[in-house]
Amino acid sequence: MKSLVRWSATLGLVGSTLIGSLFAGNLPAIALPDAQVKEKLQSVPVFTVTDPQGAPLVASVPNGQNNQTANVAGVFISQRDAQSFVERLKRDNPELGRTVQVVPVSLGEIYQLDRENNNKPDGLDFAFIPVQQQVQAAQSLTAGGQQQFQGVPLFVARGGQDKGYLTLQQGNEPVIPFFFDKEQLQTMVERFKQQQPNLASTVEIQAVPLEGVIATLQERNDQQLSRIVLVPSRESQEFLRTMQAAPANAPQNQRR
Repeated sequence: MKSLVRWSATLGLVGSTLIGSLFAGNLPAIALPDAQVKEKLQSVPVFTVTDPQGAPLVASVPNGQNNQTANVAGVFISQRDAQSFVERLKRDNPELGRTVQVVPVSLGEIYQLDRENNNKPDGLDFAFIPVQQQVQAAQSLTAGGQQQFQGVPLFVARGGQDKGYLTLQQGNEPVIPFFFDKEQLQTMVERFKQQQPNLASTVEIQAVPLEGVIATLQERNDQQLSRIVLVPSRESQEFLRTMQAAPANAPQNQRR
């Protein structure tokens, strides 16, 4: 798999302390082309388990059609979860476990690979593996916690009379941040409430699946799509900083 690129834009956004307003927007209603969808996903790190040659570990699972199977590779949102999987594999299947490794890749790269494999009879599918703590947080926001949340949760805040999106300022433009960590968004919401106390009671946090957001970027004509920015978890942000701080002469697989 290719190395990760363009980490810095997301870290710059996360470091911002300037909270924007509630954005209702009046933008052209156009769906995003594939290249722009990939660009939005590019700065988010995810983690795969691969063999020494960099090929992802693949499982064959029933696809529910004519007793056929599909080749599926797991994509972990958390590096810790991916490493825990490898440690369990070493215990349960030492011969395989000692040959695999956790490799960071861009979510944009996974998106591109998925598009390339789409509709291929023997193509590789990808299954996102969420952080269970965030799944539980998302579930608590849906139907009083009684409805099971499906997928990788992203958290976004809305408020005001028109239920506009809470924004951050990126350069001269407002962007709508979707967080992988509910706690990060909660901090942003509290700052906004301090700045706009008259709107504090109207602000609410919502959880939406990453898979649904990607599909929306691909398919829907929505005036606010171009404003969406995905904000990695604190764990992933620390990983990005570590990669950026790695010596220039470090091995390539340590700087991806």
